[in-house]
Amino acid sequence: MAEILDGKELAKKVRQNLKEEVKKLKQKGIVPKLAVIMVGDNSSSEVYVKNKSRACIKTGIDFEEFLLEQKTTEEELLALIEKLNQDEKVHGILLQSPVPKQIDINRAFRTIRPDKDVDGFHPVNVGNLVIGEDCFVSCTPFGVMKLLEEYKIELEGKNAVILGRSNIVGKPMVQCLLAENATITVCHSKTQKIKEIVKNADIVISAIGKPHFVTGDMIKEGSVVIDVGINRLEDGTIVGDVEFETVSQKASYITPVPGGVGPMTIAMLLCNVVKAAKLQNNNKK
Repeated sequence: MAEILDGKELAKKVRQNLKEEVKKLKQKGIVPKLAVIMVGDNSSSEVYVKNKSRACIKTGIDFEEFLLEQKTTEEELLALIEKLNQDEKVHGILLQSPVPKQIDINRAFRTIRPDKDVDGFHPVNVGNLVIGEDCFVSCTPFGVMKLLEEYKIELEGKNAVILGRSNIVGKPMVQCLLAENATITVCHSKTQKIKEIVKNADIVISAIGKPHFVTGDMIKEGSVVIDVGINRLEDGTIVGDVEFETVSQKASYITPVPGGVGPMTIAMLLCNVVKAAKLQNNNKK
């Protein structure tokens, strides 16, 4: 039976350490602040934003929310981002996705100042991640790496398979694992013989958004399985991409859903906000 990689517990530990760090920054007159922009009504986004604001408040980070109407134009959104870019009290800017179709989200991400891009989506941060420079790493892959580190899971020379190639999880995950000398295969909707590929993996990271896609017969004995998926079934139950019951019988480590990667994503966002506050204040000196 697999050991559980407890993201909830580790996130609590990370927040506790950050709380101490924030306290010290406040003594120097630095109050880390996150600005979150949400465009339109989206119930899932509302839940995420609420969780982020709660986590910020608990850690002592200032939080400001900008709720824009569904009909907001791209120009109006970019003007708000520029205003926040100039505001020295704001250290991190986060644009909650999805956004309405009249807005080009990539253009919006590019408008956020790279040193305030706490989501790690600006091309400057993406590029720095690829070449191994210090940068803001996308929060979910960052959280996965923290979990693997906490449980002392060896990555060097291991065969890692990532299911999904999104800009938010799959692609940055490749760079994070490469930096630790793992060998990586990325599977996506056009990949053939996925089962055979997954069967050879020492580490499986699934981020495709298909409930119970990874089953026990797909993985090899003793592999590490990280479930990034969050899927809501018709009865309202939240499940991951991994069929927990069968996979946990064969894996050596597994993340649960909920309580695995999710809490770590928010904890890493807070880490990035504190890092941004320190960076921006060092640059002022």
